[in-house]
Amino acid sequence: MHAHLKIKISSSILKFMLVSVVICAYTIKRYNDLVEAINSLINQTYSDIEIILVIDEDINLYKEIKSEFDIKVILNDRRLGLPASRNVGISNASGDIIAFFDDDAVADRKWISELVKMYEERNAIAAGGKILPLWVSKKPKYFPEEFYWLVGATHKGFPEEITEVRNTFTSNLSFRADVLAELGGFKSELKAKSGIPMQSEETEICERMRQKFGKGVLYNPNAIVYHKVFPEKLKLSYLLKRNFWQGYSKAIMEKSVGRINEEKSFLKYLLVNRSLYRLKKGLTGSLEDLGKLATMWLFTFCVGVGYVYGKISQ
Repeated sequence: MHAHLKIKISSSILKFMLVSVVICAYTIKRYNDLVEAINSLINQTYSDIEIILVIDEDINLYKEIKSEFDIKVILNDRRLGLPASRNVGISNASGDIIAFFDDDAVADRKWISELVKMYEERNAIAAGGKILPLWVSKKPKYFPEEFYWLVGATHKGFPEEITEVRNTFTSNLSFRADVLAELGGFKSELKAKSGIPMQSEETEICERMRQKFGKGVLYNPNAIVYHKVFPEKLKLSYLLKRNFWQGYSKAIMEKSVGRINEEKSFLKYLLVNRSLYRLKKGLTGSLEDLGKLATMWLFTFCVGVGYVYGKISQ
C-alpha cells in the first residue's frame, strides 16, 4: 500500500510558492558555463526563485562566484560527489518546490513557469521537462537520437505530451520539498567512486518515490532546458564506456529498488521498433540510418555487458 503525503499544499498556496533551484559544481574550468547557467535562471519569467549553488571543494570557484552573484553559495570542505552535494542543496533550500539544474545547462526563460504549472494545475509531487542537446561541436552523423540520454538529453522514444513518467534527468527535475524530505534525498553511495561513474541517482530516487507514493514524475515537454554537449563527450571511446557503466549502474539500481521495467521496455523498443525503422530506411538508400542502426546495436551490446558485469560483481 502506498504511503500518503503528510503535507498537502493547496492550489492557492502553490500560486505563490518559492522554487529553490539547486546547482552543483566542482571545477573552475567550467566557470563560463556556470555563469551562463546562473544567468539563465536569473532571467526566468517566474520571479519567486531561490538559487542555491553547491561547490564541491573548489575554493577558487567559490570566491569567483561569491564576488559575481548575489545567490546562496555553499562550499563543501571536502569532495562529496554529486548525490551528496545535491543533498546539501536540499538541506539549505527554503522553497516549497526544489528543482535541480546542471552547471553546463541553459534554461529556457519559461522553464520554471512550466514546471510550476504541473504543481498548480495537475497536483504533481514531482515534475520535469524536455532537455534539448546544445551541440558545442558538430554532432556525429552516426549518433542515434535514441541514445541522446548518453549526453544528458531527451531521447527518441520519450513521450511528446504531458504525461507521467518514472523520471527525467536531474538537469530538468523537481520535487515537492515535503516529498524529498520523506524520501531522505539522494543516495550518496551512488556517487562516482574508484573509477566507476555511477549514473542512476535520479532514476533510483524517482523509483523509490513511485513505490512509496504511487506517483511518478509529471513530464512537461514545454519545460525546456538546453544541455551542452562538449566534443570530448562525443568520442566513440567515451560513449562506449558510458554505455558500459550505464548498464552497470542499472544492475546496482535494480538490486536497490527491485525493478527496472522502463529499461526493459525501452530495450524492446530499440531492438524491434527502432531497429526495423532504421533498417527499412537503410534499405531504401539511407546510409546514415544504417550507420545509426549499427551504432544502436553496438551501444546496446555495451550496456548489456555492463549490466551483466554489475550483476555478477555484486
